[in-house]
Amino acid sequence: MKLLIVDDEKNIRTSLARFFDLHGLSTGTAETGQEGIEQIRKTSFDCVLLDLRLPDLDGIQVLERIREIDPFIPVILLTAHGSAAKAVEAIKKGAFDFFEKPADEEKLLIAVRNSFQLGRFNREKSDSFRELDRKYELVGNSQMMKTLREQIDRVADKNSRVLITGESGTGKELVAYAIHRRSSRRDKAFVKVNCAAIPHELFESELFGHEKGSFTGAFQQRIGKFEQADHGTLFLDEIGEIPLLLQPKILRALQENEIQRVGGQKEIRVEVRILAATNRKLEEEIRKGGFREDLYYRLNVFPIEVPPLRQRPEDLPELIRHFLARVCEENNVKLLEIEPEASNLLSQYGFPGNIRELRNLIERLMILCRGVRITPEDVNGVLPHQATGHGDDQGSLLYSKLEDTERDLILKALEDHRWRISKVAKILGLERSHLYKKMKRYGIARPE
Repeated sequence: MKLLIVDDEKNIRTSLARFFDLHGLSTGTAETGQEGIEQIRKTSFDCVLLDLRLPDLDGIQVLERIREIDPFIPVILLTAHGSAAKAVEAIKKGAFDFFEKPADEEKLLIAVRNSFQLGRFNREKSDSFRELDRKYELVGNSQMMKTLREQIDRVADKNSRVLITGESGTGKELVAYAIHRRSSRRDKAFVKVNCAAIPHELFESELFGHEKGSFTGAFQQRIGKFEQADHGTLFLDEIGEIPLLLQPKILRALQENEIQRVGGQKEIRVEVRILAATNRKLEEEIRKGGFREDLYYRLNVFPIEVPPLRQRPEDLPELIRHFLARVCEENNVKLLEIEPEASNLLSQYGFPGNIRELRNLIERLMILCRGVRITPEDVNGVLPHQATGHGDDQGSLLYSKLEDTERDLILKALEDHRWRISKVAKILGLERSHLYKKMKRYGIARPE
């Protein structure tokens, strides 16, 4: 741990440096504010002890410069008697703590160590957010993407609920995360719930939690997703998959900002912003009786529709480069090039699976590429042979035959393994949520 002491009194600098050196800290010293700023620019410090009264700059000015250079360096102020009001002002500007001179060295040591832990935590949290921001980056500069970003910016810092719609694989989760990160809740929890992946009998416990002993297998108390997202954002993905019987409880939670754990007696107040997403037409589900109209209007305060990839083909070259860089980095592979003709071939394909399909194809190309660049032959080797270039291959005879084969394969696997969904999903190489969707699509239901 490295500490910088900025004080114009030589005796104080020397005595503090000696004390901290004896306790295993590496120390640097500066006599003026400008000298301290220059040292911070050149060297990485874990904490700064800063005198408020310096011969060249006011301590507040030095603090502000330090925050500009590195916002994660904790700063502890040393003040003369009677300047506590100034120190309080500095605390509001981001200082960690302040001590009146002469400071108790043992208490100062505790504060320095605590500040180091906080600084490291904030730096790691920032790195984590930076990686998440990269993972959830919205790529593309087409007019559709510009409009999408404008909608996100317009609603982000409100508390309004947002319903994000679009085909599967278009990036609805990316939009939800972008709204959260641009909101005042950005440093709070962003809790995701894939409603399609939760067994119906566990839905209420997953969302609202349960008390110990409330049902068979409830060996301990569980905190549900609503409580986990308190003061943050709860993203309900595939909202159309929520069981009809549970919808009134979700509606009540949205209306009252209160929930009750399964088996619990008391109401628990939660302050949560709800973002929801679906690839279904909920208006049609309402007409069929599969989704509550009042819940729909509670969720659909501000609708955002994410365009499919085939409607913004001008974004494809940038997306291809983006995903190629990502998959090479994630697999410790030297960055591959892609030949213009190969990129053009990809751009002509309709991508019915949208962004998700594009990323998977790029990763497949990275694995199969034998040289330093991806060729048109490589692309032809991974593109579906029945592709039409317009994403509309549902009517082809080949596609119909493939669907029949897939349905028979899924049904046989379910029967062979006694309808154990997790095991069948693993055997077929699918996520449980995808298996549930395919079962629903093919009308496969567990026999009574």
